[in-house]
Amino acid sequence: MERNGFLSLSGVASRYGSTQVLTDIDLSIAKGEFVALLGSSGCGKTTLLRLLAGFISPSAGEVVVRQRDVTRLPPDKRGMALVFQSYALWPHMTVAQNIGYGLKLKGVAKSEIAARVAAMQQMLGLQGLEARKPANLSGGQRQRVALGRALAVDPEILLLDEPLSNLDARIRLSVRHELRALQKRLGITAIHVTHDREEAMVMADRIVILNAGRIAQQGSPEEVYNRPASAFVAAFMGAENVLSLEGSRNGDSLIIAASPLNAETSVPVLGRELASGTLEARFRPEAAQLATADTTAGEGITFRGEVLAVTYPGGHWRHVIRLGDREIMADAPQAFSPGMQVAVHVPADSLFLFNSPAH
Repeated sequence: MERNGFLSLSGVASRYGSTQVLTDIDLSIAKGEFVALLGSSGCGKTTLLRLLAGFISPSAGEVVVRQRDVTRLPPDKRGMALVFQSYALWPHMTVAQNIGYGLKLKGVAKSEIAARVAAMQQMLGLQGLEARKPANLSGGQRQRVALGRALAVDPEILLLDEPLSNLDARIRLSVRHELRALQKRLGITAIHVTHDREEAMVMADRIVILNAGRIAQQGSPEEVYNRPASAFVAAFMGAENVLSLEGSRNGDSLIIAASPLNAETSVPVLGRELASGTLEARFRPEAAQLATADTTAGEGITFRGEVLAVTYPGGHWRHVIRLGDREIMADAPQAFSPGMQVAVHVPADSLFLFNSPAH
C-alpha cells in the first residue's frame, strides 16, 4: 500500500501556551489505510486528531490531503468526518434525524436518507430506536448514533476519537469488526485514536505509538508487538515484566552474565542495536514458561524464583514470582502454589533487550 500522495503531515507541532503538546510529527497515510494512534492519556493523540480535523491549527508544519495543503482550511472543507468521544449529538433531534443530519445538509433526497439511516441503525444495533432522542438513550447508544452520523455521509477520511469506549463488551467486539469491514468495503481512510492496545491490534493496518508528543514507533500490529523499538514501546505493548541484566556483545550474539537469578547464557541480537553493559530486559507474562525449579529449557534465559501469589483470570493461571528484589508475572496452564521454587524460562524471541538509560 503506497503511503505517499494522500494524507501527510510534515513537521507538525502544537503548543498550548508554553506547553509543547506535539513535536516534529511526520506521518504519511495511504488512501484506504486504517491507522490507529495509540498512547496513554496526555501523549498528544487527541490533539493530533483535532489538528487533522481542523479544529486547531498547528504551531508549525503542514497537513496535506491529495497534494493540497489543508493546514488552514476549516473542518467542513477537508472531506473528513469526526466521531467525538463526547457524542456531540443534537438533543432535540431523534436518532434517525441525528444520523441523517449530514445527508440533509448535503441536500440528499429523503428516500435515500431514510435508506442510509436504516442501514446505519442495522449495522450499529439501533433498530427500534429511531424515534428516541439522545436523552432517552444509554451512553453506548449515543456513541453508536454519533458513529452512524459520521459514516452516513461516506467521508473520504474518517477520524475516530475513541468511539467504542462507551459500548458494552459484546457490542464493542462486533462493532470493531463491522466498522473495519465497512471501512475496507468503502475504501475510507480511517485514523483512530485509542488507548486500547487490543482494539488497535485488531482494527488497524498500521499502529502509530505516541509518547510525550512524539512518534515512538509506527508499523504493522505484528511489527510493533513483536519488534518494539524501545523499552517504552515494549512496556506499552504488554511487556511490563522488567529485569536488569549484564550482557557482552559477541558478534551477532549477546552473552548474558550469570547472576543469582540465572546461569550464563547466549541469546541472538536479532538485529537490535545492543552494546555491552547493563541491559533492560522486558517480557510479557504469557511469554514466560513456568516449570519446577529443576527444569532445563532451550534457547533463551531461565530465571529461578519463588511463587508469591496465584490467581485465575480465565483461561490460565497468573503467578506473581519474586526474582531477587523484583516481582514479575508469569502465566501457566496449571497453578503453582505460593512458596514453590520455580524456573521462569523466557524464549529468546520473546525477550526484549535494550541498553539501559544509564548506559
